[in-house]
Amino acid sequence: MNSYDVVQIQEGSLFSGPLYLDEHFILATPEIPFSKELAAALLDWRFQEVYSEGTPRLEKVLISDKDKLKRALEFYEAFQKYVTTLFTPGMLKNDLSFTALAQKIQEACAIIQLDSHTFFRVSLVYKPEVDLNYQVAHAITSTILSLSIGVSLKLPNEQLEELGVAALLHEIGMTKLPSKVNLHKRELNLEDRKAIITHPILSYNLLSSLTFPPAVCNAVLQHHERENGNGYPQKLTGNQIGLYAKIIGVSCSYEAMISNRPHKKAKDMHSALLYFLKNEGKQYDDTVVRALVNVLSPYPIGLYVLLSNGQKGQVVEVNPKNFRFPIVQLTGIPRAGKVYVQTSQEQGMAIVRTMTKEEFDTAGS
Repeated sequence: MNSYDVVQIQEGSLFSGPLYLDEHFILATPEIPFSKELAAALLDWRFQEVYSEGTPRLEKVLISDKDKLKRALEFYEAFQKYVTTLFTPGMLKNDLSFTALAQKIQEACAIIQLDSHTFFRVSLVYKPEVDLNYQVAHAITSTILSLSIGVSLKLPNEQLEELGVAALLHEIGMTKLPSKVNLHKRELNLEDRKAIITHPILSYNLLSSLTFPPAVCNAVLQHHERENGNGYPQKLTGNQIGLYAKIIGVSCSYEAMISNRPHKKAKDMHSALLYFLKNEGKQYDDTVVRALVNVLSPYPIGLYVLLSNGQKGQVVEVNPKNFRFPIVQLTGIPRAGKVYVQTSQEQGMAIVRTMTKEEFDTAGS
């Protein structure tokens, strides 16, 4: 591992590998620039050197990273506005165009294939100026997650387009239901639930009438089917269910679990992922579940955690070599600025448990 003199490192430098304070602590991951505040804190602590297996990179890389984040944010904002128009009654009186939708999906795929982690960060922290109705928010997150799973499964571009369009419109039939059911802000009664069960058929009929590809129509019809036959509306099992529907079923269910509803509180992302890993009753396809874990990792970006040394932190980067040990940003270290640690069982820095945001905010450092 190379050593670097703190006073010689240029402000804004990015290292091609993690930058270490010692063998335990990561000061900066490759996308985090070396700041003058960090340099001042290190010198104040009397640390004259830092270590990395990588080499420092110049300002142009930092600009590239900023551009990548800006591109993801701009697309995400535009995508939200576009999806909102799809779920308005006026839009449904016009022809929904598969070609136009596929173009939007192509744009989303380009960003996901370039850097899915940046896109996930944007989707986790971006707050629109106005509240999105549940259908729009659900469609956006389900689509991003479905496409990420599709990319992980190495689906060709043509199939990613069909998958993305199906994910985007999988709940479009809900707009045909009474508004008290469609945009409910209360716990549903038995009559409401019976009405909601019809929405896959309504979605299928609408898209079929607009001559969408059969694969897209079948995916929206089947996205609530389950491997064990306990889904609806046709009680299909295993290979009777198409791959697109299996992917959307996992994405749709995961999004519903991590979102607050009138009748239930949202699960944290880790607990929701554990639900799929257990896969009790074999509801979901194992290959799709593995792809979900590959996309999110057991400790998704943004998750609050308690480490084995008693410190709190937030997951900021997935470790592709071992999903159980992500990179965590520590909190409660005075004057240290942003401090990162590569979690590791051997070094006594493993994740003990997850924390809710409320617990994270109120617990002592």
